[in-house]
Amino acid sequence: MSAIRRWSLSMLCAAGLAACGPVDHGIPLAQNVDLQRYSGRWYVIANIPYFAERGKVGSYFEISVEGDKFSDVYWGRKSFSEEPGSFTMKGYVVPGTGNAYWRESPLWPIYLSYLIVYVDQDYRHALVGYPGRGYGWVLARDPVIEDAKYRELLSRFAAAGYDTSQFRRVPQRPEDIGKPDYQ
Repeated sequence: MSAIRRWSLSMLCAAGLAACGPVDHGIPLAQNVDLQRYSGRWYVIANIPYFAERGKVGSYFEISVEGDKFSDVYWGRKSFSEEPGSFTMKGYVVPGTGNAYWRESPLWPIYLSYLIVYVDQDYRHALVGYPGRGYGWVLARDPVIEDAKYRELLSRFAAAGYDTSQFRRVPQRPEDIGKPDYQ
């Protein structure tokens, strides 16, 4: 195995182990998430871009839950003229967290945290965070939401200690490309 591959594997394992800390990440979580209502398609309205989602358009997650296990499939593409590609994370709900703290894995032995910070009573809008607040997602059941609703959702992230200036909207329609605050 090359030195670069050993280093990459070491960094991935270290990241996975770092995410294995205690349940309290200092981020307030949603209370009593109904997993069946949370299941389904969630459009990515905005996120703190990172390598796997940066520059993607028309992206969404498909969540399916069976018991305390779940599958989280991300769909995104580089342009609206392409078919979307996907990657799948599988995991489990951490007991005693009101179903708001999930551990998911792109590949064993790495587990990442999925923190449901907020979900509205109708399960139309949700906020998902990550320990350290370096990643975050504004999700909705519809691909487009009103600006006032978007600002309201960002204010909830701000109240949870996030720097909301890091969020970028994800183009869900071709006319969104190039607009201010979009990726």
